[in-house]
Amino acid sequence: MKKPACLVAVVLFVGATAFATIFGTVRGIVHDPQHRPIQGAHVTLKAVNSEWSRSQESDRNGEIDFTSVPIGNYTVTVSAQGFQEMQQAVAVQSDTSPVLHFLLSISGLKQSVEVAEGTVEARTQSVTPTTMLNREDIRETPGAGRTNGMEMITDYVPAAYVTHDMLHMRGGHQVEWLIDGVPIPNTNIATNLGPQIDPKDIDELEIFRGSYDADYGDRTYGIFNIVPRTGFERDRECDLLVSAGNFYQTNDQISCGGHTQRFAYYLSGNGNRSDYGLQTPIPQVFHDAENGYGGFGSFIFNPNARNQFRLVTSLRQDYYQIPIDPNPNSTGNQILISSGESPSYDLSDGEREPDGYVVFSWVHTFDPDLMLTLSPFYHYNAAHYHGGPDDYPVSSTVDQDANYGGVQADLNASYHRNDIHAGIYFFDQHQYNYFNNVFSDGSQNFPASSIGVNGSVAAMFFNDKIKVTPWLTLILGVRQTEFNASISQSITDPRFGAAVKIPRLNWIFRGFYGHYYQAPPLVTATGSVIGLANSQSFSFAPLYGERDREYQFGVTIPYRGWTLDADNYQTKATNWLDHNNIGESNLFWPITWQAAVINGWELTLRSPDLWRHGQFHLAYANQIAEATSPITGGLICPTPVTTACGLDIPPGFSPVDHDQRNTLNFGYNAKLPGQAYAAANFYYGSGFTNGLYGMPNAQYPGVYLPAHGTVDLAVGKTFAEKYSLSFNALNVGDLRVQLDNSLTFGGFHWNDPRQVYVEFRYRFHY
Repeated sequence: MKKPACLVAVVLFVGATAFATIFGTVRGIVHDPQHRPIQGAHVTLKAVNSEWSRSQESDRNGEIDFTSVPIGNYTVTVSAQGFQEMQQAVAVQSDTSPVLHFLLSISGLKQSVEVAEGTVEARTQSVTPTTMLNREDIRETPGAGRTNGMEMITDYVPAAYVTHDMLHMRGGHQVEWLIDGVPIPNTNIATNLGPQIDPKDIDELEIFRGSYDADYGDRTYGIFNIVPRTGFERDRECDLLVSAGNFYQTNDQISCGGHTQRFAYYLSGNGNRSDYGLQTPIPQVFHDAENGYGGFGSFIFNPNARNQFRLVTSLRQDYYQIPIDPNPNSTGNQILISSGESPSYDLSDGEREPDGYVVFSWVHTFDPDLMLTLSPFYHYNAAHYHGGPDDYPVSSTVDQDANYGGVQADLNASYHRNDIHAGIYFFDQHQYNYFNNVFSDGSQNFPASSIGVNGSVAAMFFNDKIKVTPWLTLILGVRQTEFNASISQSITDPRFGAAVKIPRLNWIFRGFYGHYYQAPPLVTATGSVIGLANSQSFSFAPLYGERDREYQFGVTIPYRGWTLDADNYQTKATNWLDHNNIGESNLFWPITWQAAVINGWELTLRSPDLWRHGQFHLAYANQIAEATSPITGGLICPTPVTTACGLDIPPGFSPVDHDQRNTLNFGYNAKLPGQAYAAANFYYGSGFTNGLYGMPNAQYPGVYLPAHGTVDLAVGKTFAEKYSLSFNALNVGDLRVQLDNSLTFGGFHWNDPRQVYVEFRYRFHY
């Protein structure tokens, strides 16, 4: 491929550019009782959780059209002279255009129309199963508001869980975070542990799981589209939050925001620490402290009705001690030694993870059917793993620094029955790697080495949602991706989908077939790494991008405000991206398996506000994730392959280390009198793959590790509008089980112990 700048030039010339956005369009028609259009009706669209609002008058055809509407929940109020005022609720998802019908009653006639909160109109415009949460959901869900908490995902999304300290979703690792609809690139697998944003800074969260349009990226397993706090929900107000709990934990934040008619801002700073951080190799907690601090900012300026400027920036640093098993004669350490790994009892390792990004977006509305967004961005991400100077038998130092700079541009055009997206996404990456391994047990040492490498990803795509009839929508798309680094790949990915709405029942059936390409990490083995690998009968091969094919069928069943969603899917992958350890057990190296197959079916159930006092949620998944050798890239066995190589794996599909057949979450968030709330969540997992099954020193007899279930609770209350107090208890029963024994990142991993903490929040004006 020639310089990616040519792609930019072509797109800017034709003006047809698009990518995933955080906006939708709300359209509607206002009728009288005889279904005649009403001209001049006053229509107001108001956000439920902020002061964002827009108003307009219906035209001579009774039509209204709100463009550039951020995702979230809204109330539409319609009034006209001689008619009774009415309200209707609508939930807006990205890249959708709900069409509402308002049938006004003559003044004096009592009539109301209600739509359950969270109902999404015109769902036939998407075949992507989606979970939507807002800041109140996050605040009330037990543990979800913590800086590095993942409960906002794992409690609500099927087949999403954390094991060996990493979020897994739908059988894979590669998920993508979008801030204001802009992807924050990170090609390094297994180097960073927390989310890209503090959950307390989130206003709305869209979680997509498979069946992506061509205008979304290629992270097959999960996309998290975040709308951060903007300041529209505040009037020169600050929130001060402090917390304290067991393990000497605290998670504190101060955030301030405000707005005028054309400008809004939100700023926050946070700090956290705890004596419990990463999952431990034994039930007890040793050498496992964590701490972090960071800041976040969001600025929005609307110079006029057609233009909006957004700036989002974040800077954060986390530090984790690597937990150990202090008993040299323990079963775990003996298994590590017999497997050729280093025991953890005499290690004092830690990892520092700095991360920062800046995203600027210009949103320009040409007319109600044409909107352009241009977003340059920069992302810095690093993982610095340092061993203690007295570590035995080895002290390791690994520094990975990555810089990403790029741009996305998008133009969403609606024409007749078509919703067209076409555009580019591009970034350049510079990766710096440093490696040093010092053996203190007399083993051979290799000199430290470092290297800098460059790469780029450029994608062009076209997607069309064709509303053939009010009950049938077809989705056609294609995505062309160019990857250039030490290797080059050019991939064309078609995607097809259809959604059918059954009249009267309003059930929606959907189907999807699509191809994906995931660019590989920019990791190059240097002298000392090659020497270490060769000394342990390993070698290295180039990493090629993962190729995926996804089939998915699903149905959405609404009933009196309840929404039941069920999916059946299969993902087939070649060059399936995973990770393995080299040397002592905490050094990850990306690898690719020859192939993987992930089959599953999942179910979600979400209630309306039951009796106006709470909401029920359920997420269940039955999933099988399997892969087959040989290892094709990254850390591999030299040829000819012998049993001396630890990756001499017989061919044939077998469960991967994070495969768990059944996962269930269900909970209830209750609204109590006196501005109080209570929430509970129950989690059940049937057990992850037993990595030592069949070995003489295996601790568990079965193919899978033990099943486990935990209960999380939260209660809170607001006093005098500006004080609030909450209590959270995670894993109330303190049930401890071994989640994972795949010998990665500290050896074995046990689930989180009981964590109890209280939060105090104070709101004040300035």
